[in-house]
Amino acid sequence: MRLRVMAGGLAAGLLVVSPAFAADWKAVEREQPYLIQGTTGSELYASIGERGPEVGGLTRTIAHTTFKLTWRRDYRPRNGGCVLASARPKLTITYTLPKPASRLAGTVRGNWDLFITGVRDHEKVHGEMIKDMVREIERVSVGLTVESDTDCKKIREELTRRLAAISQEQRRKSRDFDRVELGDGGNIHQLILRLVNGG
Repeated sequence: MRLRVMAGGLAAGLLVVSPAFAADWKAVEREQPYLIQGTTGSELYASIGERGPEVGGLTRTIAHTTFKLTWRRDYRPRNGGCVLASARPKLTITYTLPKPASRLAGTVRGNWDLFITGVRDHEKVHGEMIKDMVREIERVSVGLTVESDTDCKKIREELTRRLAAISQEQRRKSRDFDRVELGDGGNIHQLILRLVNGG
């Protein structure tokens, strides 16, 4: 999966408040299928290689998790500075998954069901990582205060810098998870072998 990169860093002269708040938002999650052809496991996997979602315009992958994240933030001037009083996210997660164009039968259908269930579960883990990232952004955002910022400009720059570390950590976790799952003997690797070999 690939995520948007946010700029980041830290600056001095800030006060961070940690208020208690309820994360009452909920992510919208949806599946976006792409059709593949074939009646055998090897044909289906070959079609995935031809039609799977492109990553970076160079390679194709079995499945892909993307997200769209926007925020409604309430910046308030206070005592010559600015405080981020609230930050409410709107998060949509999209799972792009393969779907056979024709009905499968017998062992192939059973192997496909196991395969797509495992792939879906894998992508859902990426989705949970994204939701965790948004919760962490919310945690460090609400109550953030910057001094000498009556027009609430410095605080926006500071917030952007602070979010980089959170985004980079989420990307690292995602890459590490993929490395294990797709590596030799990993869960997805085993599912691929079972689908292709019909075992």
